[in-house]
Amino acid sequence: MIKKVFNMEINWHDIENKWKKKWRKSHIYESDPIPGKPKFFLTVAYPYPNSPQHIGHGRTYTIADVYSRYKRMCGYNVLFPMAFHYTGTPIIAMSKRLKDGDNDLIETFVNVYKIPKDYLKNFYNPVNIAKYFHNEIKLGMDAMGYGIDWRREFTTVDSQYSKFITWQFDTLYKKELISQGSHPVGWCPNDGNPVGQHDTLGDKEPDIGEYFLIKFSFDGCKIPTATLRPETLFGVTNIWIKPDVIYLKIKLNDETWIVSEECVQKLKHLNYNVLKIGEIKGSEIVGKYVINPVNNKSTPILPADFVDPENGTGIVMSVPAHAPFDLQALNDLKNNLDRIKSYDVPVEIIKQIEIITVIESPGYSQIPAQDLLLKMNITDQNDPKLESISAKLYAHEFHSGIMKNNCGKYSKTKADSAREMIKNDLTNNGNGLVLYEIMNKPLLCRCGTKCVVKIFEEQWFLNYNLEKWKKIARLCSKNINFIPSEIKNEFDYVVEWLRQKACARKAGLGTTLPWDKDWIIEALSDSVIYMAYYLISKYVNLYKLTSDQLTNPIFDYIFYGVGDISSLSKKFQIQSNILVNLRNEFLYFYPLDSRHSGRDLVPNHLSFFIFNHCAIFSENHWPKQIVVNGSVLMDGKKMSKTYGNIIPLKSAVAKYGADPLRLTILGAAELLADADISLNLVTTFSERIERFYKNVINLKDLKLNSDKIDLTNEDIWILNKLQNHISTITKSLDMLRIRECINEIIYIMDQDVSWYLKRKSKNNLSANYNVLREFYETRIKLLAPFAPFICEELWEILGNNNYVALSAWPKLNDKKLNIKIDVEENLIKKIVEDCLNIIKVTKIKPSKVIFYTCTKWKSFAYFQSLKLWKKNEIKIKDIITLLMSTYELKDMKSVSNYLKQLSIQYNKFSDQYIQSTLKIGEINEFEILNSASNFISNEINATVTIYSEDDDKKYDPKLKSNHAKPFKPAIYIE
Repeated sequence: MIKKVFNMEINWHDIENKWKKKWRKSHIYESDPIPGKPKFFLTVAYPYPNSPQHIGHGRTYTIADVYSRYKRMCGYNVLFPMAFHYTGTPIIAMSKRLKDGDNDLIETFVNVYKIPKDYLKNFYNPVNIAKYFHNEIKLGMDAMGYGIDWRREFTTVDSQYSKFITWQFDTLYKKELISQGSHPVGWCPNDGNPVGQHDTLGDKEPDIGEYFLIKFSFDGCKIPTATLRPETLFGVTNIWIKPDVIYLKIKLNDETWIVSEECVQKLKHLNYNVLKIGEIKGSEIVGKYVINPVNNKSTPILPADFVDPENGTGIVMSVPAHAPFDLQALNDLKNNLDRIKSYDVPVEIIKQIEIITVIESPGYSQIPAQDLLLKMNITDQNDPKLESISAKLYAHEFHSGIMKNNCGKYSKTKADSAREMIKNDLTNNGNGLVLYEIMNKPLLCRCGTKCVVKIFEEQWFLNYNLEKWKKIARLCSKNINFIPSEIKNEFDYVVEWLRQKACARKAGLGTTLPWDKDWIIEALSDSVIYMAYYLISKYVNLYKLTSDQLTNPIFDYIFYGVGDISSLSKKFQIQSNILVNLRNEFLYFYPLDSRHSGRDLVPNHLSFFIFNHCAIFSENHWPKQIVVNGSVLMDGKKMSKTYGNIIPLKSAVAKYGADPLRLTILGAAELLADADISLNLVTTFSERIERFYKNVINLKDLKLNSDKIDLTNEDIWILNKLQNHISTITKSLDMLRIRECINEIIYIMDQDVSWYLKRKSKNNLSANYNVLREFYETRIKLLAPFAPFICEELWEILGNNNYVALSAWPKLNDKKLNIKIDVEENLIKKIVEDCLNIIKVTKIKPSKVIFYTCTKWKSFAYFQSLKLWKKNEIKIKDIITLLMSTYELKDMKSVSNYLKQLSIQYNKFSDQYIQSTLKIGEINEFEILNSASNFISNEINATVTIYSEDDDKKYDPKLKSNHAKPFKPAIYIE
């Protein structure tokens, strides 16, 4: 990858290879305990090797790498390891699909992943799939320049790692946090296995929710409707059914039900004994009546197109006062009475329906659903906005609503309490029961089968629902630093709703359950405290420790300090010094300082990470920080082979270069936002890096003039700006506002140095070598975590013998801060910008431009106002009194108008601005502009004259000087 840059040929591929070899040879990313040196241990979710990593995956890993590099430069002993997650069912499902000749998957492997078709037969063994992509991913990480300690690499099917998982589960089992029983799980009917996030297409965790079935009586049988809001049952006005659907009559226990065929399949998976006894089309019962079980009211059955036979029972109860969908469907029917007539149903059925409100809540009228339909201008039951406003209303009424007087014994009860009371009562009298449902449908297993909810018998569960476990998880979460901070609310929510989690299955790769060998621990459950194993894997790899040696007593010693070293050493044939080092490694590096992952893992992996850590480790070893980022789009589209925008990371580096690609991935958005990447941006960053490279090369030509010379105002200004950049970037990087950092380093620092060079050249002055060198060396350090390859190259070009990756992060030098000179230079920049904008808008070709600096009394009034504003004591009459005692004022009307304008500005002043402006004090604007008049003249291509508003001899044909204000001179252009 050779580009001609500024008459030089730069081979970026060679630069990357050069520094990768040097880093590897010097082992600079290998971290061992260093007593007395602060450590920083961070990890990122280890990849599942069933495909190569693409640009989207690169975001999370590159953020973690940037953070590790920054912390290393801040003086920390940084440990950044990596492993590979083989366990679970995805690669088994993938292997099976290949054996079965799945053309779609074969096409992906051949055309997207560029794997020779003949090679695919090797993938009939699923482990070979993992090994192949393991290598591809590792090569991609290496190509991106990730500073990983590869000595600690492992896979989750290593026998030694399995013994670590055995210890984890034995520990949880002894603490009574694992139990066996029947429980709803996400289920693949084809594979006959429970499914978790890693088992589904799109890596979606099954969201299992509880619908409540309410049985309405109908002609000797029951019509059950599924609802999330049983508390609204008193407000039912009708039942919705889809006319063209064939419903089934079934025998369930001693009752006859009418439900959709899809519902029957759900009931079977929930272990109900179901017998089909007949069929009935929805249209056949339109216009008939059912009986509401809470008040025995007769309620009509009406047609609705929005009813989905796959949801619930395929039949829906209608509460139009509180459900926007129901109200709009009812409105649509009233506006199309011919539809009712087509079913030979009297239109009076519709006309006689009265909307019943059963919940009062603040902020809404007697018909809350109507409020939202009007507000959002919704006039059609197919309007997609109905989904969001329904969720908003449901949540509001659940948390803030009170049941009205028409709700029997539940009247005056809070809506959330009424829900549970009604569920209990209907369950006890046989008119209600729970129906489990996949809420985030459609959910597909990796084999392509639709997942369902199944009541799984004798399943093993992690009891995340236990209050004693939630209590310590809350405490752990409370002390974690979440970045960005707003993500904490999502974690708090998960901690509260998290229920039992199925932790084992009958098939797949992984560790067998220690006490029940028929089960295999599932993929999420074996990957929540694995970061502790990184501290062991180095010794496993170095000393070839076997799984027979790694037993529970060994792990108890490493993590808890329990056991006698001599006895353990003798019994398990591990040298005493190795055991001591293992224990010390854990004590040195733990707790984990920062955990990095994507937002999609908050409801599962990252929350389990909190629960399991606080259950297994002592409080001083609980994790300290979690960093969460959003996903990645490519030119506004989700990454998918359908759109042809999946670009493997390794291929992207080969085509675009690692540093430009890193900057593109990182600079597209701040952490939690979804990053929309455009490959055009790669070119932009590449050009910026090349420009920086040229500037550093050109710096060598100034070395002849490197003798110590007095600093000019321009030199003092650029050194002050450098301190500002150090402060801004350091604060931003501490909070991982990475896009902000990149903008500052790539664009704003570039603008500053360009301005500095221009000011110097147009004043016929040479740039100061020592000043520029300090600026460029500092900029290289600031950029190094983001673009490590080019920064190492430039660091070497400047004659440094050490690695920039190991250099000290720049520190703020207060002695080089000069706020006053910054204000003075900004005055010049602003006057040039304002003048050029006027010229652009008016399309004048100026020959003469005159600037007027404000009169002394205006400046005095401005600063006196700031002083009083700071004390919250400002009054215009007080300012006038001060002015009159100091200046001889001729035109009090102008004074009054100016002070009124000034008072409007006060609320725009930040405390920081007021403090810094008062600290600087008044500046001589006339002198500043006058000294820069030649520069300004060159910039605007016109003759420049500077006057003070006080100058009686000033040229001011349009009386522009009256508009002059502090820090904002007036401008007149001829």
